[in-house]
Amino acid sequence: MNKHLVALQHNYPDIAECIPAIEQAYELLERCYREGGQLLVAGNGGSASDSEHIVGELMKGFLLPRPVPQQFRDTITGLFPEDGAMLCEQLQGALPALSLVSQNAFNTAFANDRSYETAFAQQVYGYGREGDVFLGLSTSGNSRNVVHAVQVAKAKGLRTIALTGGTGGKLKELCDVTIVVPYSATPAIQERHLPIYHTLCIMLEEAFFGSC
Repeated sequence: MNKHLVALQHNYPDIAECIPAIEQAYELLERCYREGGQLLVAGNGGSASDSEHIVGELMKGFLLPRPVPQQFRDTITGLFPEDGAMLCEQLQGALPALSLVSQNAFNTAFANDRSYETAFAQQVYGYGREGDVFLGLSTSGNSRNVVHAVQVAKAKGLRTIALTGGTGGKLKELCDVTIVVPYSATPAIQERHLPIYHTLCIMLEEAFFGSC
C-alpha cells in the first residue's frame, strides 16, 4: 500500500474501509493526468468550498517544489528576456483542475435562464473531454445538480468519482469510484473528506513532481 494511504489509515482508522476506493480514485486521476486530461470538480455548500480547496492543491505547489521544465524556461526567456527569468521563478507545475462552483456569472445566469440543477451539467458538457475526470462531492450522494453532472460526464466519456457519506446515495450507483465515508452527519462526513482529498493530492503531486 502507498505510504500516504498507510498514514491516512493510521491517522483516521474510522475510514479504513474507504482505502480501496481511495486507491482506485487515485489510479483514475493518475491515468487522467498521464493522458493529458483535466479534473472537473463540483459540490454544494461546504462541498463547494472543498471543490475550491482541491483545485488549489492541484494547480500549484502543495508539499513539493514544482519547477517549470527547462524547455519552457528556454522558450519564455527567449521570447521575453526582461521578464522570462522572473516568470520561471514564480510559475509552478500544475495538474489541470477546474472548480465548477467558481463560475459565478455563468452559474447565476444559467440558473436564471434554465435551472441551477443542471448548471454543473452544462459546464461538464462544455468543458469535459473524453478521458477527463469529474469529481462530485455530496455528503448524501443525492445532490441533484451533482447527479446530473455525473450523468452528462458519463455520456461524454469522462471517468467519474464521488466523495459521499451515508449509503452513498445515487452517486454510488452512477460513478466509476465512490468513496463513502461511514458517517451520516454532514459535519462528520466533511471532516473526513478533507484528509481523503489531501491524501489524493499529495499522491498525485509526488507522482508527477517527486523527482523535481
